[in-house]
Amino acid sequence: MLLVLDVGNTNTVLGVFAKSSDEDRGGSSSYERLVAHWRVATNRTQTVDEYGALFRNLFAVDNISVAGIRGIVIASVVPPLDSTLRQVCERYFQTKPLFVEPGVRTGVPVRIDNPAEVGADRVVNAVAALEKYGAPCIVVDFGTATNFDVISAKGEYLGGVIAPGIGISAEALFQRTARLPRVDIRQPPHVIGSNTVACIQSGLYYGYLGLVDGILERLLVELGSDTKVVATGGLASLMAGGSKFISAVDDLLTLEGLRMIWERNAVAPKAAPPPVKSSNRAAAKTRSSN
Repeated sequence: MLLVLDVGNTNTVLGVFAKSSDEDRGGSSSYERLVAHWRVATNRTQTVDEYGALFRNLFAVDNISVAGIRGIVIASVVPPLDSTLRQVCERYFQTKPLFVEPGVRTGVPVRIDNPAEVGADRVVNAVAALEKYGAPCIVVDFGTATNFDVISAKGEYLGGVIAPGIGISAEALFQRTARLPRVDIRQPPHVIGSNTVACIQSGLYYGYLGLVDGILERLLVELGSDTKVVATGGLASLMAGGSKFISAVDDLLTLEGLRMIWERNAVAPKAAPPPVKSSNRAAAKTRSSN
């Protein structure tokens, strides 16, 4: 089985992929079946053992054997956690993880000023979107920040747009005002709010929807109207429902991209040496005796 981790600033998403029974017998490196996935809070202060216990407990809930993990791939945008997660993988899974970083084969050329600057999650999303939806394509990832990632008609990652996430906007409004409450982010029944909570929800939802569609409208002018727009991330379903341009929601896009990158970097098993033919055995024995 393959363990994939998408480590974000707010949440960490884990997934376990398994081979089909036929692939298991044939020794293929392809993991096509997502058997479980979880979303947990990203905690920069947790120790190696605390993360190890958490991951083992998640596995136990779904009756997945830790010993069955044969590979681990990680996309992290939280560098202080990289060392901790590396030790978790080696200590609790006896596996050296593959981090998505410069030098890792992705199959997607990165055409920005400094390719080392692009977040691992953005590259992973581009890989999965290109494979699943074709090019040109835009991925809108609703996370702590909202990323708009652009893949050209040639299948190249061109960069995109980074905007503050809707959760950051909601928290800032609560923190910087004396009387406005913290509210759930949801689509209100009417644009005109009849109470304080409804007014805030309307401003957050429709204001952010205007930001998303406004950026997408301009991106589509540059890329062309035939561009696919795919949404992923925690609030993708909520925001996609009101968008004029988002055509698909793929909650598992990042996990799929991590699987694809692992397979493109997996070391192929060495072929067994061909058996010695019976007619050559005597000659081989003669040479060895000499």
